[in-house]
Amino acid sequence: MVPDAIPALKTQQPGKDPGKDPGKDILAELPAYDLIELFFFAYRDFVSDPDRILDEYGFGRAHHRVLHFVSRQPGLTIAELLDILRITKQSLNRVLKELLEKNFIESRTGTSDRRQRLLFATAQGHELALKLAKLQTRRIMRALSEMEPEAKELVSGYLLRLIDPDDTAHVKQLVFGPKETHKET
Repeated sequence: MVPDAIPALKTQQPGKDPGKDPGKDILAELPAYDLIELFFFAYRDFVSDPDRILDEYGFGRAHHRVLHFVSRQPGLTIAELLDILRITKQSLNRVLKELLEKNFIESRTGTSDRRQRLLFATAQGHELALKLAKLQTRRIMRALSEMEPEAKELVSGYLLRLIDPDDTAHVKQLVFGPKETHKET
């Protein structure tokens, strides 16, 4: 049974003033096991629906991440994708090779720099990325619908604050910046 209200954080101790320096007193206490575990369980279920579909293609979560960002940002370079995913070139090469061979992504030569490889989702790749995103959107929207109207803004702010401060501006640009629509050329 799901509780109607989320219990108070176990990490906050009586007598502490979180307003003076949020996080300072909390760090001196026990780890935030409740939030850590909720993150683990939420992530497990958030990826479970796409995992089942990806398995039908012989793909995993790494394929999903690559396909997601390439579909959302047509013309992404390999260097940009490596920067977004923060994985090694070797890890990306294996996944990218499979997506290219199975015609989910195509690589094109750059127009201004012929050494550059630009990545595009094929129609099949874009369709799969969209199908997976819709599954995850359904889960997110169901959770938000059971919360206050301003919950989406609060959740977005919370997630942004979990990102390393030196990467926040970059992530904001990727997530909220202008997006190109998917083009097939």
